[in-house]
Amino acid sequence: MEKLTIGMKKRLLVFLFLSTIGCLILFARVIYIQVVLGEELQKQAYEQQTRDRLIAPKRGSILDRNGVGIAMTKTVNTISVIPAQIKQPEQTAKYLAEILELEYDTVLEKVKQKVALVRIKSKVEKEVANEIRKKELPGVVIDEDIKRVYPYSTLAAQVIGFVGKDNQGIIGLESKYDTYLKGKEGKILTLTDSRGITVDNTQERIPPEDGKNIVTSIDVVIQQYAEQTLAKAVEAKGAKNGVIIVMNPQNGEIYAMANYPSFDLNEPFTINNEELANAWEYFSEQEKNDALNQMWRNTAINDTYEPGSTFKTITSSAGLEEGVVTPESSFVCNGYHVVGGRQIKCWRYPRTHGAETFVQGVQNSCNPVFMIVAERLGAEIFANYMKKFGFAEKTGIDLPGEAVGIMHKTEDIGPVELATMSFGQSFQITPLQLLRAVSAIINGGYLVTPHIGMEITDENGAVVETFSYEKGEQVISEKTSQQMKTILESVVSEGTGNKAYIPGYRIGGKTATSEKLPRKSGKYIASFLTFAPAENPQVLSLVLINEPQGNYYGGTVAGPVMKELLQNILPYLGIEPIYTEKEMQLEEVQKIEVENFVGMTVQEAKKALYEQNITYEIQGEGESIISQIPKEGELVNQDTKILLFTQ
Repeated sequence: MEKLTIGMKKRLLVFLFLSTIGCLILFARVIYIQVVLGEELQKQAYEQQTRDRLIAPKRGSILDRNGVGIAMTKTVNTISVIPAQIKQPEQTAKYLAEILELEYDTVLEKVKQKVALVRIKSKVEKEVANEIRKKELPGVVIDEDIKRVYPYSTLAAQVIGFVGKDNQGIIGLESKYDTYLKGKEGKILTLTDSRGITVDNTQERIPPEDGKNIVTSIDVVIQQYAEQTLAKAVEAKGAKNGVIIVMNPQNGEIYAMANYPSFDLNEPFTINNEELANAWEYFSEQEKNDALNQMWRNTAINDTYEPGSTFKTITSSAGLEEGVVTPESSFVCNGYHVVGGRQIKCWRYPRTHGAETFVQGVQNSCNPVFMIVAERLGAEIFANYMKKFGFAEKTGIDLPGEAVGIMHKTEDIGPVELATMSFGQSFQITPLQLLRAVSAIINGGYLVTPHIGMEITDENGAVVETFSYEKGEQVISEKTSQQMKTILESVVSEGTGNKAYIPGYRIGGKTATSEKLPRKSGKYIASFLTFAPAENPQVLSLVLINEPQGNYYGGTVAGPVMKELLQNILPYLGIEPIYTEKEMQLEEVQKIEVENFVGMTVQEAKKALYEQNITYEIQGEGESIISQIPKEGELVNQDTKILLFTQ
């Protein structure tokens, strides 16, 4: 036997050492796989050996403040096939194509795919799914699915938003609160072999977790009043579009946010413009997307504009707060005011307002008065108030895509810029920014947060979460707020806002006629801002009519719109009129008792209302009346509109 040399012994030791290390590594790897990765690998093996079919969760509802459903979920079905189990591909494809109204070739291609499971059609109505189920076709699978439905179709469309094919929120509240609404998918698991053929009919069902409901500050009735009033005004004036916002200035709750034209939430990809619809097939995909995005756009928060004279409320508040003006201060309007060597005219030019107090200047909406107030404040203080009133920031509303104001930098504000800013020109803000700022003017000085979401509830209506919103910074004093409420009330009772006067109600407000850029284009925005009751404001409203044809003045165009809106919503909110002796003699304040129209046919109700000379609105396409607002027995003004709902 050959004696081992030292070199051989060294090599043997190295081999033994490496072998030991290798064994230790393999042993460690086995432990790692068994202990650390064991659960995950077991899960993956189970998934390979099973076929899973997803169960869509029930998406939570979007409710108005009274629990009325604005966005609901309907149970439907999804039709799928397991190609490996289909015995007669052509016949199966032919039947499914016919009953589901699909192309035969498309269905046949899916039926012949070499996959475990393929979806044929989703959102199939229950009746159709039941017909397919009766056939008991091998390989055809019917699963529960859900479909989003919007009972009021176009109501608050840009605010509510809609969902895509995957039930994910796309715009509006559907997008903002998607995390709460969407829920979590469930599964149906079936044991299969490597070819996808079922080897055990026993199924494991992992139930879905339904989404939560969101209760909003929107009031369906107020929203309907706003949309009807707005649509009528835009159409009557041949305007481009319009906006109405109704808000509680004390806490920022949005009662209504209406955009016109609107669109059908149940058909959100159908363009609402007849001219565009006729040429739709010739548009590129980019052009189609642009048109749809424009249709979905919420002008109240997404677009900025020059506010015009409604902004004079801000200039007035700043002037009073800083003490550069008092309600009794004297001014003289010569029809213009010279600033930086430039003559800037009053809207009344070449006529003048003559001698007037500050209060009269606000009532007359006299531009020179506000230019002088701004001069006394100075650019730095004026710009600071614009920031204090929130124009340099978003309002914080719980809707996606909010824009922010476009303002001058303080160092860029010269005498001319300061003058034009004083009456709402040369900068841009959103309608909601204006409403937020005016809320502070009339609620004691506090900058509230406009909002729609109020609380989250479960399927039983139990509150899961309540949203809270800060009252905000106090930007003006209680004294200034009281002075402004009194002054703005006089604008409606005595000044340019008299078109919104309603007997029995103390209403404050301000009109505006904003000339759009480029100047001299002949395009204007007529707007009207009001609040009521003036002594303790519970409602703050803004109407904007974009590019009205013919007469374009805010008081004339938007005033009657605002009056009609307030005539309907103030009594609905329980804000009772208090008449003076003079007002009691007016024909329009005479009360009538609402009779019961429930149970009548539409024709019978129309006849009765016509004979009583009462205005009305029919909601729905049914033949009989199922409910009404106001209800039977309520005392209302003769000119109150009655809403009748049918089925």
